[in-house]
Amino acid sequence: MPTYPGISSEAFRHPLDSQAEQALRSLPGFDLIARKFVEFVYERPQLVYLMGNSIQVGPRQYSTIYQIFRECVRDLDINGEPGLFISQNAQVNSYALGQEHPYIVVNTGLLDLLNEAELRVVLAHELGHIKCGHTILIQMAIWAMNAAEAIGELTFGLGNIVSQALIYAFFEWRRKAELSADRAALLVMDDLNPVMSSMMKLSGGSHKYAHECSLQEFIQQSEKYQALDDDGLNQVYKFLLYNGAQGMMLSHPFPVERLHYLRSWAVSEEYQQIKKGNYQRSADGSVDVTPETPDHEAEKLRKEIEKLQAEINKMRKSD
Repeated sequence: MPTYPGISSEAFRHPLDSQAEQALRSLPGFDLIARKFVEFVYERPQLVYLMGNSIQVGPRQYSTIYQIFRECVRDLDINGEPGLFISQNAQVNSYALGQEHPYIVVNTGLLDLLNEAELRVVLAHELGHIKCGHTILIQMAIWAMNAAEAIGELTFGLGNIVSQALIYAFFEWRRKAELSADRAALLVMDDLNPVMSSMMKLSGGSHKYAHECSLQEFIQQSEKYQALDDDGLNQVYKFLLYNGAQGMMLSHPFPVERLHYLRSWAVSEEYQQIKKGNYQRSADGSVDVTPETPDHEAEKLRKEIEKLQAEINKMRKSD
């Protein structure tokens, strides 16, 4: 797998992500939301919940997943290893949150559906969110909307601030942020197929009938979806579907649309230059990806016992 020492998130951030974030931050009410969020919301309760109600991945807990995860951390040159948790949940989903102590949660439904390469795609995607600094804005959006809906004007003064325009802007940005995270996954994999197959499985994957699914057919479906824009009315329908026409606003672009954006970037000069090592760099460092295996720990313990035995021998001689 390729690695990108010193890479900055700006090297692969999708321009639509940057534009949507700038539009969000410029809206009236955003600064107040940010201040209230910092004042009332803390990461620790969420981490306590995960520690109590899920499995924390480590050298001796889902060790294969842990090694894949550390390799992705190295490849994207993320300074400081985020937490990784496996949650018992049949819903096919994963997410990244947190700022001071970022973490990733992968549901068992997703774990059971994907193969090892596709799992690497998911981990790299979520690490892409952390690398780009998306997690704090995602958490802020969730909190602001839940707070405003729950108590309205009585909630920290947010009732008159969280306008429909601000909610729309949060969701618009969240959808565009996925495009940057998808690029991070492609950089780590250096292979479109597992990235596309993971998107296909997220759309409607099945263990039982997986052998009857065709990635090429899914790619053609993506192209047909793009062709729908030839009819202006279909563009209106897409807009409405994304923004609550079926009862809820969507936080992710449709997988076929993500596929289209990523396939376009995979043949771009920008992507080719990054692969050659020509990319914007940052001062952040990475972590060592060599896990402490039981053999390493056994060797450490053996040396400590030898030191202790030597001290005992000295004491015996002095007596």
